[in-house]
Amino acid sequence: MIVCPNCKHTNMTGAMFCSECGAQLVGTDMFTTQNIATGQMHEAVKQSFPSSKPAAPVSLNTWVTLQLMDTGQMLPLSDRNEFTLGRISEGQPIMPDMDLSPYQAYASGVSRLHAVIKRMGDRVLLMDLGSANGTFVNGKRLNPNVEQTLNNGDIIALGKLKMQVLLKTS
Repeated sequence: MIVCPNCKHTNMTGAMFCSECGAQLVGTDMFTTQNIATGQMHEAVKQSFPSSKPAAPVSLNTWVTLQLMDTGQMLPLSDRNEFTLGRISEGQPIMPDMDLSPYQAYASGVSRLHAVIKRMGDRVLLMDLGSANGTFVNGKRLNPNVEQTLNNGDIIALGKLKMQVLLKTS
């Protein structure tokens, strides 16, 4: 485990950014490689991320996966180059492409249309859509309607809902 020097939150070994505040984690633990037997690895993953919901099927066209920081659940994005992120609100005509309601979006301060993530060539971009509680990349708040390039491993937060960006490498 790695303790964040900024907020003192305990993070999983190997994390590059704090899952609580988004600060970059530095320390010797981050650069140590350990050999783990395959059986141990599968058991450790099962214990670390108990899932009450089945994992979403991964398409061969998946270009980015968002991993929820609190549960480890994977949300693969594929088949299109642009997705709006937000939550469905009953009786409202606004419908995001990816509904984050099942992941405590309302309690985390996710707006109905919070942000957009899109692929442009070999770049992946994130843009806040004027959300009430902001969109953050590695702890830095984005200005509304300004695109921000994402890198593999970046931690994004829609309000307080945190996800790690896992980009597909060619």
